[in-house]
Amino acid sequence: MLLWLKAAHVISVFAWMAGLLYLPRLLVYHSMAPVGGAVSEQLKIMERRLSRAIMLPAGLASWFSGILTAVSGGYFIRLEMWFGLKLLLAAGLTVFHAMLHRYVAVFHMDGRPRGHKYFRVLNEIPTAILIAIVILVIVRPF
Repeated sequence: MLLWLKAAHVISVFAWMAGLLYLPRLLVYHSMAPVGGAVSEQLKIMERRLSRAIMLPAGLASWFSGILTAVSGGYFIRLEMWFGLKLLLAAGLTVFHAMLHRYVAVFHMDGRPRGHKYFRVLNEIPTAILIAIVILVIVRPF
């Protein structure tokens, strides 16, 4: 059963990360699009669908399958530093996801919360967190 839980976790994390990597890129383009234009309206649809139909279910599935995997594998009993750091970074991804969701809501109301350079930098955050999590889980340096 543990291997099935791990597989479900990896699959859901892949889907969630795809959204976390792609949505900031859409926000880069949206921040440069004229308010009310065809591009802006198309980006609103894309952002909303990505956020609600892919990222939210995948994020929830990642947490659910991850917690079940951790319980089944006894990771909460023998709490090791790598696992605690992984949880902290996963929580950071959740906060990042919530931030993106708020930006999508502002863009949906034709707001422009930040410029394209900000969203270009923001786009690098999930990659850095992903690299750290993979190293923690595979290498377990602590």
